[in-house]
Amino acid sequence: MKASLKNLLIATFLACLIFSCTQEETDITEPIVTTHKGPVSGTVNDGIFAFKGIPYARAERFMPPQDPEAWEDVLECDQFGPVAKQVVEWIPESSMDEKELFSVNVWTPGIKDGKKRPVMLWLHGGGFFVGSSNDPMTYGEAMAKKGDIVMVSVNHRLNILGFLDLSAADEKYALSANVGMLDIVKALEWINQNIEEFGGNPSDVTIVGESGGGGKVGTLMGMPSAKGLFHKAIIMSGTLINTMNSEKSQQLGLAVLDRLGIGKDELDKLDGVPYSDLVKAGNEAVASIAGPRKPGSPTMYGFAPSVDGEVLLQQPFSPGFHEMSRDIPLMIGSTLNELVATAYGEKDLTLDEAKERLEKKYGVDAEKFIEFFAQAYPDYTPQDLLSVDDVFRPFTIRTADARAAESYAPLYVYFLAWKSQVENASKGSFHGLDIPLAFYTVDLRPDWTGDTPEAWSLSDKMSAAWINFIKSGNPNVEGVLPTWDTYTKENGVTMFFDDEPKIVHNHDRDLMNLIKPLD
Repeated sequence: MKASLKNLLIATFLACLIFSCTQEETDITEPIVTTHKGPVSGTVNDGIFAFKGIPYARAERFMPPQDPEAWEDVLECDQFGPVAKQVVEWIPESSMDEKELFSVNVWTPGIKDGKKRPVMLWLHGGGFFVGSSNDPMTYGEAMAKKGDIVMVSVNHRLNILGFLDLSAADEKYALSANVGMLDIVKALEWINQNIEEFGGNPSDVTIVGESGGGGKVGTLMGMPSAKGLFHKAIIMSGTLINTMNSEKSQQLGLAVLDRLGIGKDELDKLDGVPYSDLVKAGNEAVASIAGPRKPGSPTMYGFAPSVDGEVLLQQPFSPGFHEMSRDIPLMIGSTLNELVATAYGEKDLTLDEAKERLEKKYGVDAEKFIEFFAQAYPDYTPQDLLSVDDVFRPFTIRTADARAAESYAPLYVYFLAWKSQVENASKGSFHGLDIPLAFYTVDLRPDWTGDTPEAWSLSDKMSAAWINFIKSGNPNVEGVLPTWDTYTKENGVTMFFDDEPKIVHNHDRDLMNLIKPLD
């Protein structure tokens, strides 16, 4: 009897062990998480779980987002969802869908493990007009693995579908001017409701964006509906000023209706207007009111968030942020060359030739420009003189000065001077180069950074700083980077990322003040 009992216990133990192992293996090979609208399955690679294309909203054209419909069966989320409708050459039209674009992607080191990891929400660039969260260099696997954080990215409405103000035509569309940003708020609400199931902490969310994504970060800092849904912010090359307000956006909305031949009492016809016709009418309306936008202009006009006193209280970077976000730790920066057409391909350019070109732009101040440039960059070349960013950097300084004066929250400023080492070296330290470096995805963008030890070394340092800020609101990495103090207008403390990162103090303030007066 005792032997039988013993054998039964052993058999039971082995059965439980086998079941446990089988269950663990099932969880790893096909992870399943239950969201507030239904269960989703993802994939796992190298210890990182990925869930792509999770619905976070649904919306009628020009209307605010609503919760998605619930589902019962497990929804397979192993592929990116469609992206917003837009007119670009690099995204196939077949991957765009006006109705199905509302999805988030999640990368996490662990599910159902009881941990509450810091969360990063990535907002893609492309102004408020184009772009996608499905870009390989912004995949979250590397950041999640290196930093033990949860990364989320989002697709949302853009251009005329996201920012056409019809409020002057019908109260039904009172919020239409900002629905593209309300989509992002809806994604933040999704994070707040669901991210614990993915091993994340809804009370520790950092919003991060580059270029137009940085503008979206700044815009969220003036949206009451977003307050409390994020707790830190990183703005990368995103300080262009949006000039839209209700008066301008309503005027633009009425001009679009006029070109479409739709009266105020016929707005139901808008649902049937093809996207291409909307774009054509929108472009014509913008041109008729503001004329063509000049490339490199520091201001934006057109289909972009509009200050209405309700959804959006203040445009960012004007020069600072609305007081509702004064407690938000912020990191902000730009690159050496940004969108400038660089001269690095002109190998034999002389200083006299560079000076001659500078005189055409700066006149009698050309000598002073060279003097200030030499103070900021002692090892400069003639090519450098013609290749320095004159838009994002001065506005970054202006914004940082204002932020330091308006808030006691930590403020950190960075500057990327490291230049791309790929064969086409004329790229320099261009707009967006900091993305694969900060995301630790150099291997996914070798045509930008070069898949070299130098690129990986800098990426290791930059990504560590981004991760530490996401975790603590402080980007310092002891033993890896010099001590990085918070910024004030007086100390101008800036982390200067190059082969050997260093701290500089107001290194180019005189130069930028000459290019574009800061005060």
